[in-house]
Amino acid sequence: MNPHHEDLKGGVAIEDHGVIGDLRTVALVGNEGTIDWLCYPHFDSPSLFAALLDPEKGGYWRVSPEPDGVMKRQFYWPDTNVLVTRFYTPAGVGELIDLMPLGRGAQAEGRVVLRRIRVVRGEMSFRMECFPAFNYARDEHETHVVKGGAAFVSKSLSMQLVTPIPLKQEGSGVVAHFTLKESESAVFTLREGGIEGCHHHLHTHDSAEKLFRDTVDYWRHWLSKCKYTGRWREMVQRSALALKLMTFEPSGAIIAAPTCSLPESPGGTRNWDYRFCWLRDAAFTVYAFLRIGFNEEAAAFMRWVEKRCAENGDGPLPLMFSLDGTPVPKEEELKHLRGYGGAQPVRIGNMASKQLQLDIYGELMDSVYLSNKYAAPISYDFWRHLRRLVDWVCDHWRMEDEGIWEIRGSRRHFVYSKLMCWVAVDRAIRLADKRSLPADRAKWLKTRDAIFEEIMDKGWCKEKGAFIQAYGHEALDAANLLMPLVFFLSPVDPRMLSTLDVIRKPPRDGGLTSDGLVFRYEANEKLDGIQGSEGTFNLCSFWLVEAMTRASSVRPDLLDEARLIFERMQGYANHLGLYAEQTGMSGEAMGNFPQALTHLSLISAAYNLDRTLGRHD
Repeated sequence: MNPHHEDLKGGVAIEDHGVIGDLRTVALVGNEGTIDWLCYPHFDSPSLFAALLDPEKGGYWRVSPEPDGVMKRQFYWPDTNVLVTRFYTPAGVGELIDLMPLGRGAQAEGRVVLRRIRVVRGEMSFRMECFPAFNYARDEHETHVVKGGAAFVSKSLSMQLVTPIPLKQEGSGVVAHFTLKESESAVFTLREGGIEGCHHHLHTHDSAEKLFRDTVDYWRHWLSKCKYTGRWREMVQRSALALKLMTFEPSGAIIAAPTCSLPESPGGTRNWDYRFCWLRDAAFTVYAFLRIGFNEEAAAFMRWVEKRCAENGDGPLPLMFSLDGTPVPKEEELKHLRGYGGAQPVRIGNMASKQLQLDIYGELMDSVYLSNKYAAPISYDFWRHLRRLVDWVCDHWRMEDEGIWEIRGSRRHFVYSKLMCWVAVDRAIRLADKRSLPADRAKWLKTRDAIFEEIMDKGWCKEKGAFIQAYGHEALDAANLLMPLVFFLSPVDPRMLSTLDVIRKPPRDGGLTSDGLVFRYEANEKLDGIQGSEGTFNLCSFWLVEAMTRASSVRPDLLDEARLIFERMQGYANHLGLYAEQTGMSGEAMGNFPQALTHLSLISAAYNLDRTLGRHD
């Protein structure tokens, strides 16, 4: 047990969760049978269960053996997002299967969370508890035990808990006690609906089995399109399945993470809402999906991006959006919730949506370039919108901004922001030349060269022997590891090799790396305007792997080290192969979970590392 677990006071640690979903929302399921996070009906809707952020007030839905204290194990049904939690007791073995139906059966069933508990050996007694807390535990609700289950009715949303097991009301929720013998099962489903009609949706063992099989078939059919067959195939496929869960199918948007306010350090204040779609993720998303064969997902995301570009006027492009493309809600603090492990404040919405982050244009244009090259040619109308954005970059790239890490202090000339402005103009020039599209080439070429020269002049610190975070500030920034990945510099350029060596040093020696785990920068209030510390950034650790892999053509020693770091990083995934945003000092998961960018960077690192190792073999 990690030391920080003692502070959770009845809650489940971030890393002790699996996730299930239906491409509109997800539920987090603890390894002891509790759903303690579910926003409904969509990822960015108010929470229905939020015990993850407050075990007492947040609301939860638990199915577990009686008595507690049994041995438990969690795994995914092979090649799916169907979650299995097994309970081992002296009296027998129980198996809880959690899923949100997809595929043929889901069309008739509608949207539900289905939980089926069965005994596979012996005889066991169970307890079911369902205590919803609507709208982040801010709205009161009425509880009604009715024929076929129970109904929970609030002013904004009503839900039905459907089951043939007799329920008893306790306070604002319901409980049930029941015993099952070998091969017997009990089914519980949660669906939207009022007091009437619960009994019409009851499931038998056979009907629940059909929904289970249809959902398994859906996920296996989807995963069969994966073209990755190299080393770490299971990790890559699990990352792909996790990313698919974070896709909002109606629009093609991909959220950064399905949770909010999970802290970046135990009890800390760096707690943010990630249930939105960042344009920054564009290039990483498209690259990862195209690399392993998921062209449809890459195309759907590009259609979503195209709509956002078309809607934008002549000013800067917003850096993040809600799932439907509307502005992100304003940031607010939920003072009535205790926070995960006592971490305050609990935030929903995201104030960073109002920031200026110049790097988003580089990620956007890189994604368009890749999509045009490997998927489908872009349209002329899309090009017109993109050309306007590139012209805006040419006129404004010298501005200070808040940068990729969304600092809340004063703006600076971040080197990574300038780098991605270079990428934006460079990819636009390549695209215009490849497709013979109209553009102000002379202006773009002049701008691209000016950005390059300025980065090499002001972004390089000769004394430190590395590219720095911002002009006039000698702090390091792991984002500069992307320089060779976006073809700004050769991976074996002496300046890049020197930067690699400096970043790979431990923090006590002026670097950012601790046993292969990479801090994104030296977090402090003076630098980023935010109190508290944070863990190592999993995304940056995979960036380091890829940068070292690409540099190994002249430094063979880096390839062995890159492989070792990649293998070590697998040891920091949870028991299901999922990653939160960061890793704490005790190896615990910190930050929102699971994080899309981490899994995207894992796919990219695995692909390139495997390919390079293959050439050497």
